[in-house]
Amino acid sequence: MPESYGKRQRQDVKARKAAAREERRLARAKRDADREAGLVEAGTPIEATDPAVLGLPDDAGESGEAPAADVPRRSPEPSA
Repeated sequence: MPESYGKRQRQDVKARKAAAREERRLARAKRDADREAGLVEAGTPIEATDPAVLGLPDDAGESGEAPAADVPRRSPEPSA
């Protein structure tokens, strides 16, 4: 087995990671510049959740109330 076994793969991984770091750095610098210019609000961008993407029906959670059949019943507490 050659002494350099796996060296090329390690170099490829290092190069890919370095490229990914550079892309993240450039994107972060662009976001920072956009925030300073007032084009983007400060803070972490929060995307609206789409129920279809999450696999939920469209009407889930709109009313805020559970149907009467799904509400657990509490037994009356004994008075002391």
